[in-house]
Amino acid sequence: MSVLVLVLLPIVLLIIGVPIFVALMAIAIVGVWIVDSPLHAVHTSMFGSLDSFPLLAVPLFIFAGDIMARGGMARRLIEFMLSLVGGIRGSLGLATIASCEAFGVMSGSSVACVAAIGKLTVPALRKNGYGETFSVSLVTASGVIDVIIPPSIPMIIYAIAAQQSVADLFLAGFLPGILVGVVLSAYVYVYARQHKVPVGAPPRWDNIRHAAKEAFWAVLAPVVILGGIYGGVFTPTEAAGAACIYAIIISMFVYREMSLANLWQITLDSAALIAQILVIVSAAGAFAWLITTSGLPTKLIMFVDGLGLQYWMLLVVINVLLLFVGSALEPPAAILILTPLLTPIAYKAGIDPIHFGIIVTINLAIGMFMPPFGLNLFASNALFGTALPKLYRGVLPFLLLYIFVLALVTYIPAISLAPLRLFK
Repeated sequence: MSVLVLVLLPIVLLIIGVPIFVALMAIAIVGVWIVDSPLHAVHTSMFGSLDSFPLLAVPLFIFAGDIMARGGMARRLIEFMLSLVGGIRGSLGLATIASCEAFGVMSGSSVACVAAIGKLTVPALRKNGYGETFSVSLVTASGVIDVIIPPSIPMIIYAIAAQQSVADLFLAGFLPGILVGVVLSAYVYVYARQHKVPVGAPPRWDNIRHAAKEAFWAVLAPVVILGGIYGGVFTPTEAAGAACIYAIIISMFVYREMSLANLWQITLDSAALIAQILVIVSAAGAFAWLITTSGLPTKLIMFVDGLGLQYWMLLVVINVLLLFVGSALEPPAAILILTPLLTPIAYKAGIDPIHFGIIVTINLAIGMFMPPFGLNLFASNALFGTALPKLYRGVLPFLLLYIFVLALVTYIPAISLAPLRLFK
């Protein structure tokens, strides 16, 4: 009966279109009756899931990212990246990927990255011979680098759900994030040569100097955020707060592209998004409590042990599950639902919890542009007007490249764990 409620009921509710937080709350309330626990345990676990200092980093990073994207910092950073490349085939595509990497270090929002980077680069990519479908597909796929490279909001949520260090997860995410960028860049270079994309004008020192001067304060933002964390000045949550203050000061008083009225509107927009995430976190807290109380993780471990799966085969099963869930749910919701179920299995199999967190993050990042329901696909469709069938075909090569990187990270744990061993 408990398996029916905890596994099948969520699937049915989500399929028929019930909002995620409502589905989780309904399951928790029904589950309380099944496990014969007092009803007040539900609201206790709901409020308890929000009573977390590391969780405060999520709304702060979202707010900081919105300010950077709309206050001139992101645009100057992209223009600086564009000024550095030229003289080779595919230079504009390479600059697009580099811009997504750089924007990812300032903000953990993939959709914000697609909007901020895409508005500047997609028209230029179209004009320079990359084609409509490839241009939009490149931005759609590159935007999920923001989920992988720190500071990543899904990493923060996984760290809270799995009781791991946020700073350790950030450190472990650097090499996978860079690896994704390298693999995508290699593909863009080959594509540009095969399709004879025009060679861009070589970079000019005057343009680089002007763009660097304009982008100086924007480039300094990742130094403030990550330098503060690993220099021992901030915790990740304090770094998120510092990022908000830094972004407001630079956008309002240095670049002067944001007024008080703009700041108020950004605050309202960020608050709406933050509320959507936190209500899911709260409901997922009750769901996680129910899973733990019901003993389902122990039953799952015994079931998996009974299958006799080898280590590599177990990872294949977990990856496939995460990919399909990630294509239907946003990363925060998917992490909160699956972490209580999957982490005990991963621990039992001897998978390092930090390494497992990176595997989860990459899977859910891929799900964000995986047809047919990936969130970035719908965002690109709305932003650039590209038909979804074209996008589905266009992102397939990028999907295969991400799965290749996922396989490398999954079966070579050193890609994630080497920076931890080196710096700690």
